[in-house]
Formats: sequence, structure tokens, C-alpha cells
Amino acid sequence: MWESKWLTNNGPQQINLENVLKDYLQAENLSLFNNGTSALLLGLKALNLTGEVITTPFTFPATVQALDWNSLTPVFCDIDPTTLTLDAAKIEPLITEKTSAILGVHTFGNPCDVEQIQLIANKYNLKVIYDGAHSFGTNFKNKPISEYGDMTMFSFHATKLFNTIEGGALTFRDNSLVEKLSLLKNFGIANPEEVVLSGLNAKLNEIQAVIGLEVLKLVENERKKRLKIKRAYESYLKDVPGISVLTKLEDECSSYQYFVIQIDEELYGKSRDWLHEKLKEYNVFTRKYFYPLCSDFEWYQHLDSARKENLPIANKTVTEVLAMPYYGDLQLESVEKICKVIRDAI
Repeated sequence: MWESKWLTNNGPQQINLENVLKDYLQAENLSLFNNGTSALLLGLKALNLTGEVITTPFTFPATVQALDWNSLTPVFCDIDPTTLTLDAAKIEPLITEKTSAILGVHTFGNPCDVEQIQLIANKYNLKVIYDGAHSFGTNFKNKPISEYGDMTMFSFHATKLFNTIEGGALTFRDNSLVEKLSLLKNFGIANPEEVVLSGLNAKLNEIQAVIGLEVLKLVENERKKRLKIKRAYESYLKDVPGISVLTKLEDECSSYQYFVIQIDEELYGKSRDWLHEKLKEYNVFTRKYFYPLCSDFEWYQHLDSARKENLPIANKTVTEVLAMPYYGDLQLESVEKICKVIRDAI
């Protein structure tokens, strides 16, 4: 990269990474961005959406913020109690003449009910976009997760299994979006003397691309190590009343991005927040992920769909979920000690 003296603006490393990821993710079309938020924001822009988009309240703020920046109104739909993704059975009553799309999140790598969501979208002529920030490399029914919907966003933030320090990508079906997305992430510049649309600066630079090319070589080994850690957690926690594992998928069906548990206070005897603080005493740092609900943000409080009575599962779940330490170099002995703290607390 240094020898080429090409550091950004669609350089050879960025083009190389784009092609490698197309193969890895089995995606017909893939466009790289400087981060996942930019990717989702400009992906929504490229689809020319208007009005309302049905989405989940149980997600990272970037999901709904991308809607805000496109002047789209989120309509919050409650979540499935098992997968914590959009509850497909509750989508249809929320559709109005203003609805233009459904934006689902593959929560913790658990795929949305993609088949049912697509049936609904087809019935009402809606676009389907997935926030796949947690689902890099995930397959569903022997198909890559990006096969579903019109568009999927992937995040390559430093916390992700595959990362470019910061970065993201869109995979999409419509070939006509290739040029449009290329323009949108580069100020809308068509050539040195022509700007054809209003865009942003959202390009992945060559340093990020080089990091990605090297990190991708490590992903499969990291996945194998995380599988062992996952099974150790499951073994040590299997008999603990009130503790259930939310990230159950394995092998090609799993991204191995997170290991997440759910705490039933009535059965466990302690709350999620209590356990979160207790683990800190042992230098074990967990995350209340996602907390708070996006529907609780001040600027959404006027929305009928944000009312707590309309989102009972999401409002219950947000007080129960805890993401555990989970990375390939985590020692199995440490997993045992973490689980001992959890077990001994009851």
C-alpha cells in the first residue's frame, strides 16, 4: 500500500477486499463503506424510500438513526421472544399507505423470519432491508443471509468477528444500484467536472482494506475457538435456574459474534442489572445489549408505535439480556470462573 502511494479513493486494496468479500459472503453485488452506519444510511437513500419503515425497537441506535437521516419515520414492531428479531406475525397490522419498507435486524446473529417477512413485503410491494451487523458469514437454510431481502448491511467495526477497524458493506440484488451507491459514497461525483447527485464521503480507505484482507485470514480459526468457548459457557450454565442462552446457532448458521444470556429474575432470584454489577466486582465486564430500547429515545416518544403497551416483549427483554465476554483468546478456565460467579449468586 505504501509503495503504491494510493491511500484512499477506490484504490487497489479496496477493490481487492470487495472482490474477496463477494466470494466469502456469496453476494452478487457488494459495496464497501467507511462504516456500517454510512452503509445503511446510503443504502436506504439509494432505494428512494419515503414515509414510514417498520422496524425493531431492540437494536443499536444506528439502525433507526439511519432512518432519521433519510427523513423516514420508524414504526416500531414488537419482537419475537425466542430470537429477539422482528415478530413477523405483528408486522402486517402496522402497514399503512405510508409504509415503504421493512427494516429487520438479525439480532445477535439470529436470523429474522425472512421467509414470512418476504411474503408480507411481496403482498404490499415493500422493500426489505436487513441490518446484518451481527451476522457476518451466517447462512440460513443453506443460503447466505444476504440472499434474503433487497439489501443487507454488514458492520466491520473493531468489535466484530471480521473487522476493518471501522467499516461496513452493503450486499444487494438490484444491479442498477452499483453505480448509484458508488456515487452516493463519493459526494455524487461522476467525473472531475460533474456532480450528479447529493452524496457523502463514505469511502473505505486503503488502510482499512489492508486490515480487512489480513483479518479475513483469521476468521475461520477464530470461529473454531469461539465455538469451544460457547460450548463451555453452555455446559457450565445449563443447570442454572433462570439462565437461558439466546445465541444457540452453530457452524455455518452462526456468526459467532456474541454469546448472550437472558436472566429470568423470578427463577434466578436476582435481576439482570444486579448480575451485571456483581460480575464487575470480579473484573468481568458484560454489556446490557441493547439498552435502552430505541423506542425510548426522547424524539420518538410521540409515536404511537413507541408506547410501552405496544411493545411488551421488547420492554421485558431489554431488562433481561446480558452479552458475556466472548473472544477467541478467552481461556476456558476464565469461562468456568465467570460461570461460577453466576452459579454462586443464587
